[in-house]
Amino acid sequence: MREILNAFFIMLIPCCLHAQTYNALLIPDSLKKDARAVVREDEYILEIRSASKAIAREHHVYTILNENGDNLGGFTSWYDKFQSINSVSMTLYDGMGKELKHVKKKDMEDRSYVTEGTLMNDARYKEYNFYYKVYPYTVACDEEDEFNGILYFQSWRPLLNSGISTQHSKYVIIAPKEYEVRYKPVNCNFQPVITTAGDRKTYTWEVSNLPARRTEVAGPRWKEIAPHVLMAPSDFEAEGYKGNMSSWENYGKFFHQLCVGRDALPDDIKRKVHELTDKLQDPRQKVYALYDFLQKNTHYISIQLGIGGWQPFPADYVATKRYGDCKALSNYMIALLKEAGISGKYVIIYGGRDEPDLIDEFPSLQGNHVISCVPMARDTIWLECTSQTESPGYMGSFTGDRKAILIDEAGAHIVRTPSYSSADNTKCRVVNATINTEGNLEADVATTYRGTRQESPHGLIYGASDEEREKYLNGLFHLPTYKVDKSRYEEEKGAMPVIREYLHVVSPNYANITGKRLFITPNLFDKSTYRLPQDSVRHYDFVDDRAFRDIDSITISIPAGYQPEAVPSDTHIDTKFGKYSASVKVLPDKILYYRSCEESVAHFPPSDYPAIVRFYEQLYKADHTRIVLVKKE
Repeated sequence: MREILNAFFIMLIPCCLHAQTYNALLIPDSLKKDARAVVREDEYILEIRSASKAIAREHHVYTILNENGDNLGGFTSWYDKFQSINSVSMTLYDGMGKELKHVKKKDMEDRSYVTEGTLMNDARYKEYNFYYKVYPYTVACDEEDEFNGILYFQSWRPLLNSGISTQHSKYVIIAPKEYEVRYKPVNCNFQPVITTAGDRKTYTWEVSNLPARRTEVAGPRWKEIAPHVLMAPSDFEAEGYKGNMSSWENYGKFFHQLCVGRDALPDDIKRKVHELTDKLQDPRQKVYALYDFLQKNTHYISIQLGIGGWQPFPADYVATKRYGDCKALSNYMIALLKEAGISGKYVIIYGGRDEPDLIDEFPSLQGNHVISCVPMARDTIWLECTSQTESPGYMGSFTGDRKAILIDEAGAHIVRTPSYSSADNTKCRVVNATINTEGNLEADVATTYRGTRQESPHGLIYGASDEEREKYLNGLFHLPTYKVDKSRYEEEKGAMPVIREYLHVVSPNYANITGKRLFITPNLFDKSTYRLPQDSVRHYDFVDDRAFRDIDSITISIPAGYQPEAVPSDTHIDTKFGKYSASVKVLPDKILYYRSCEESVAHFPPSDYPAIVRFYEQLYKADHTRIVLVKKE
């Protein structure tokens, strides 16, 4: 009997220990403040066995405090030809630390990573979610992964994201003594404890009790403010391809070898290249002609198989199949250029509006996209090879104004793509409108979009159905109710593309009529809606990432028999945050309104925040001022 009781109490020990450890009441108040979840334990151990082999062991425990933290209540882990999941398990605990459910690898969903636009991808992922909604609750996860091919190491992020605090985080790398482990602290000075035992060297980063931080409106991206340590291999190997990442020169040589011998073109395509370019004298015109050929004869499809996630498909494959991913299409474009005697370059870059800039002082696998470029005598022609409609030379908001990695036989070179200023990104609108005696508005609206301002109408022209276009246009303006019943577009391609839009807009009851008075807001279509919380305590820079200039010239014909009773004064604002001017003139039969607003990309310190709030309040007020007309007796 005593033996049975002893066995029973021994079985209880792990449960009691977990209850004591995972009880949410034991979390310090400092870690609950402003937090949606708390990382109780976060341990990642990477054991490097060779340039191509490694084992990773992970242990994570998250306590979710409210529904905003539910994204940590589930599990997702991907695997592919290079990475396999040896084991994984999850356990759910209630707020007091009592175990409620335990699942293993066999219980989890196994899904393909193939998404829309992807033809082939060997990546898959395991997924599980307890869908538990009684707060607080805790989820623990243990996982072991095996790597057969290494091109990167996972970074250490002791603070996972905005609104998540950390009780304890630990990152360990165990490597052969002679292996160079490369790391770079960002937004912190976390240094490892390094120990040596036999032929192995261990690097340990560890931190405890980090309170939650929060991103702010128009503030830096999370990666720009959160402490983290970048990790990267020195010697590495994948599918027989060997390289070293300790310098950009070596980095570039590795990626160059992935492209060597993949520029051969079929004979018919060679003939086509010469047919298109031999009679052209200007190299720039040759580039444009070949880019146009690429756009008309290929389309983008993602293909990610093994080393193919980094290596482009051969040019003859793309020529035959007439499709490829960003790597394959860029490589094909470079092959076309080569046949015409023009040197094109392969460029790795981060694509996307919210992607961080690459860190050029730390050679490592950075970037999620590939483009090509042609260095000319005085400038460079940049080419987005996945688009069938983009203008040659235009990078825009997706790949513009950022560092990139240009690859050639000499290695890698850090370059920068074109930036677009407020003088480039303009929207000029001319409106001729009429308001009748019932207050109904009818307007012809002609708008010229330039630079990044033309990206939305560009997508409207090429990527939207009639139904989507109608929905967009009828949600474009901040009017109580209106209808765009006619629309027309003209496009002017170039390194600085232009789109001209012509709309006919009808808005019933736009002007308010009260007795003898007619109330009209002269700024018909471009009213500011941007307002900031005034009582916010600012911790980080205010980031204005918009460079633009908007100009509106509006003529409004008004009903006969009205005269002005109240007309807003002219407004002129000139600050380091932006420039704004608006003027209005009432004539016997019409209203003339002019507005100009300009901002540039800039960072402003937290101390400027109250003034920035006032600036946008002034804009909002000026844009919503009304004219009062009274009917003559």
